Amino acid sequence: MSALDQIRRYHDELTALRQDLHAHPELGMEEHRTAEIVASQLAVMGIEVHRGVGRTGVVGVLRNGRGQGSIGLRADMDALPMEELTNLPYSSRNPGRMHACGHDGHTTMLLGAARYLAETRAFDGTVNFIFQPGEEGCGGALAMLEDGLLERFPCDRLYGMHNATGLEVGEYAIGAGPFMAGGAFFDITVEGRGAHGARPEVSIDPVLTAFHIGSALQSVVARNLSPRETAVVSVTKVVAGDAYNVIPQSATLSGTARFFSNEVAQQIEAAMRRVVEGVAAGFGATARLDFRLIFAPTINHPERTTELADAAAELVGEELVNRHRPPVMGSEDFSFMLEKVPGAYIHVGNGPGAQAHNPHYNFNDAAIPYGAALYARIVERMLPRG
Repeated sequence: MSALDQIRRYHDELTALRQDLHAHPELGMEEHRTAEIVASQLAVMGIEVHRGVGRTGVVGVLRNGRGQGSIGLRADMDALPMEELTNLPYSSRNPGRMHACGHDGHTTMLLGAARYLAETRAFDGTVNFIFQPGEEGCGGALAMLEDGLLERFPCDRLYGMHNATGLEVGEYAIGAGPFMAGGAFFDITVEGRGAHGARPEVSIDPVLTAFHIGSALQSVVARNLSPRETAVVSVTKVVAGDAYNVIPQSATLSGTARFFSNEVAQQIEAAMRRVVEGVAAGFGATARLDFRLIFAPTINHPERTTELADAAAELVGEELVNRHRPPVMGSEDFSFMLEKVPGAYIHVGNGPGAQAHNPHYNFNDAAIPYGAALYARIVERMLPRG
């Protein structure tokens, strides 16, 4: 019986677990209930459990045979700070929190793989099941690494996955090299001189200055990077003023930058700083840029990419595996782990529906066996028994 067929035998149990996690979403670094469920499930399977790795992270360790090889399988656990609008029977019961990116599904798929591997033990070596907190810009991967993740649980290879809306259930997509963009968040604080709205001549208007900075930032990618580079700078939030008749003292612009190399990230930051300070000076104001790297680019190791694609093809057939998926501008902090250990990250079909980070999004439970079986199969292939 294949891993896919065997995991389908307890698909209903995994679905119930996923929907329970969906109904009780927790924000990054606050996944206490989720982490306890994960730890309890692993313990029942007879897997060695380590709690509190990187604050609320959980690592399960399963050893079999005498093999010296080790593999890390990673899933994220956190939800997003947003209201759910799905009206599902298992909609979020926690106001202002929603599993709008499918991390409830990722956690469930890894638990499904853990159950299968604990039952079959058709491998020789060590598997580290890494349940990571705080992926959504909260620094969860770095927190686990700083807590000695890879020193305490050494891995020769690392594999991760994410659901993909628009990719049919049972299909996989992956690509070698840059696969997902690195990401930075930024805040620009403009300081001017406040005044009555009827007397702009005695002010230094931070709102007007901020408008011009936002417009000028569109030149950062277009006129500072090679046309061969793919990058984006987006202002996503503007905050200024409290009254109709007051020119405020300050204004703030916030947003994100995306890129596929750390060198390009440095170019973007330098160009932004030049634009921000220069435009502000032209209006008689001052401005400062706070540019923070949140996600490194996700770089898939070529050999590990082939390994994961081969395992997927073995499950569903070569025709359902796209080995040349173009890079996407979304970001993923599993990238920081891949900087330490060569590995690969794959997209698993979630079928049609709302995109991630949308209040109508819902993880497709039909995808659970395909994620769990791929995790299981890559272990069996890379840590063969005998």
